[in-house]
Amino acid sequence: MSLIKDWTTELRYKTYDQWSVDYVKELKMSIDSSNWRLNYHIQPQTGLLNDPNGFSYFNKKWHLFYQAYPMGPVHGVKSWFHLTSDNLIDWQKEGLALLPDSDYDSHGVYSGSAFAVNDKLFLAYTGNVRNKSWERSSYQLGAWMDKSNHIIKEKKPFIAAPPKGYTNDFRDPQVFHQGDKYYLIIGAQNDALEGKVLTYMSKDLISWELLGELSFTKEKMGFMVECPNLVFIEGKAVFLFCPQGLDKNILSYKNIYPNTYITADSFDIETNTLTSPSSLKNLDEGFDVYATQAFNAPDGRALAVSWIGLPELSYPSDKEGWAHCLSLVKELSLRDGKLIQLPASETKELRENKQQIQGRLTEEKLLLSTTKNSYELNLQLEQGAKGTLSLLTDQQINSALTLSFNTVNGTITINRENYGVDFERESENQRSFSIPQDTLSLQVFVDRSVIEIFINDGQKVVTARVFPNNDQTGIILEGENSLFSGNIWTLRSMRSEE
Repeated sequence: MSLIKDWTTELRYKTYDQWSVDYVKELKMSIDSSNWRLNYHIQPQTGLLNDPNGFSYFNKKWHLFYQAYPMGPVHGVKSWFHLTSDNLIDWQKEGLALLPDSDYDSHGVYSGSAFAVNDKLFLAYTGNVRNKSWERSSYQLGAWMDKSNHIIKEKKPFIAAPPKGYTNDFRDPQVFHQGDKYYLIIGAQNDALEGKVLTYMSKDLISWELLGELSFTKEKMGFMVECPNLVFIEGKAVFLFCPQGLDKNILSYKNIYPNTYITADSFDIETNTLTSPSSLKNLDEGFDVYATQAFNAPDGRALAVSWIGLPELSYPSDKEGWAHCLSLVKELSLRDGKLIQLPASETKELRENKQQIQGRLTEEKLLLSTTKNSYELNLQLEQGAKGTLSLLTDQQINSALTLSFNTVNGTITINRENYGVDFERESENQRSFSIPQDTLSLQVFVDRSVIEIFINDGQKVVTARVFPNNDQTGIILEGENSLFSGNIWTLRSMRSEE
């Protein structure tokens, strides 16, 4: 039996128990031989991973789910896969948690959120159902997980249909608490095929009252809004969401669909409004971030995690039977009204061997280190620095992912053109953006086939999937005459029990 190349609709929607043991075994063998499997990022055991879901803290553990299709690297009939952690970096596999096994989610358990209530965790998600004509129905569903991770679904939807005036593109509920009431925001599309976000209110998580469209912009948000998340930082509101089909005159972006955010002074419950909203901004300046989920943790932090992958695209690992991964957990904060994203403080626990580096940038190519492509690199560059950091270079130094910086004119350009194994791309593989004309700090995480870069203490973030050949392990720093210093750590693998 060989891995499937032609994924028909019939194959994608076979129930999991219809797949043979031999097929699953061969799929796992193919994946285990991959050179691109990750050391410290969450990745699927088999098949496809996409949206993070149900990110929460419950029963003295961090909980995280992701949308999964375990039978192949394609969008088939989805379920939720469950992970738990004591430290936000070592994630234990709890297995498939929400299966497409009811009349209201028979064609897929779609995205949603989780909220701890007393001694249980409430899971809110979208159930996807198709009729014989393949027309979609969307149901907003609830389930309860106890302290033994046992889940019982509610028998009926808590929102049985989109409200009048909206299509069945109606999904991704996020539940949060304010005062003595629960609120839910959800992505929607109106009958004019415009992307909207709707707000609901409940006293008991059972009966929900529609408050109307969340007011946060006067601009049109494309044809659909996915994955809305509202978190609160120092009394301010931060709204993250994914507008599909957004006019690029409203926001410049190059990914097929952007992951965006706005900041606001507050969430005015009485008027269902985000007050004094900022302009729309890209959450990530790189190539592959989407469907970020964030929540306010009990320890006071606003935490977020992203899907590293994009809808409607394929990647080289697809041929091996697996697709996509999740980002590091990120802490969100505000500085001078701007959103700051940094790796969760616990990420430092991954560090092992440390090497200090310092010197002066020159036009000579300086090889800092050769690695196994599992490391963290921190660099500090003085004001006026110009140069290029090349990651995952080959031995001939003629192929690399490059980050070119110029602190004189305040620009950074990241380029993955003609690098490693080629794959489908929706636009050119170069991104440029502005930075302050000041000193520059780079915190770079490399993990086999993914790179996350935090710039100037989290003012900008760049995320990229890359698929290096076996000899592409080098790091090169070159530039004009200016000082640099920093550290590089090898990073251990995630400790995870099957």
